[in-house]
Amino acid sequence: MSTDGLQYEIIGEGAPVLFLHGFTGTCETWKEVCSYLTNYQCILVDLPGHGKTNSKISSMKDCCFLLTKLLDKLGIKKAHVVGYSMGGRTALSFAMYYPDYVATLILESSSPGLKEDTARHERKEKDDELAQRILENGIAAFVNKWQKLPLFATQKRLPAAVQKQIRNERLSQNKDGLAMSLRTMGTGAQPSWWEELPQLTNPTLLIAGEEDEKFIDINKMMQKDIPQGKLVICSKAGHAVHVEKSRNFGKMVDGFLSENHINITT
Repeated sequence: MSTDGLQYEIIGEGAPVLFLHGFTGTCETWKEVCSYLTNYQCILVDLPGHGKTNSKISSMKDCCFLLTKLLDKLGIKKAHVVGYSMGGRTALSFAMYYPDYVATLILESSSPGLKEDTARHERKEKDDELAQRILENGIAAFVNKWQKLPLFATQKRLPAAVQKQIRNERLSQNKDGLAMSLRTMGTGAQPSWWEELPQLTNPTLLIAGEEDEKFIDINKMMQKDIPQGKLVICSKAGHAVHVEKSRNFGKMVDGFLSENHINITT
């Protein structure tokens, strides 16, 4: 299904939970997790530049606005929001731009962006350079390098069939879409939300893998600033906890939502 160019899929019934994937992902990445959430309406979205979504955007805020249009179409006034990596930055931005739509937040391996202007500028230049290389060299060459990043080293322990599925998901992307995503929703392009974290009143679950030291450090700092922030570190997992430990991740989400039951009307 599609609305305003956003491709989405709905699994299950109950309180709505909006799932936002990471860079090079699609809605497919969440389906095993959703099998552990039997009392919820899981709304899986292909974010701009990814999967079957054909929306053109110029900023993170544009993406967040499209999410409001989707929830409006579905008659959903407020939803729980789950985001991984880029999708986590999107989920946090969505809560900042449109707080009335968000009940709770679950941010996996996410960050509020970069604190310093200089760091954001440097990262924006790197993201622009990577986008240009994708356009010039194509998806396959990019994926061959991307999957070798130390960030994803722990995924090499996954069964061969799962690794193949992840690779195929990455290869299915469109080079123009990924380039647009990097230039409009990359870490350097998005606003820094560090100073606004104390204003985030939503119950917020932060999840990081114990082998992802960089994001453990980031999330510990985030937890200090978020009034209702809770950090859970998943053992024997790296950056993509929902892929490497799907059952554990599903139980974390289910438990958190049960503890923070909010009467959501549609």
